[in-house]
Amino acid sequence: MRPAQPPEEKRELVLMAYVKVLLAGVVVGVLYVALRVKAPAPPPVALCGLLGMLLSQAALGAL
Repeated sequence: MRPAQPPEEKRELVLMAYVKVLLAGVVVGVLYVALRVKAPAPPPVALCGLLGMLLSQAALGAL
């Protein structure tokens, strides 16, 4: 088994994951604007989907 990572390293890995996801979202957003793609869902539906993802991530993290 691998030894547990110190809290600082773990926090840095989690932060880097969030930064990568944020950058991917920005790139996709820029592509949508550049290609003039219509949003696949109305804003309220999209926001509900994002809320669902956050809630499920929190629930899985609590397990």
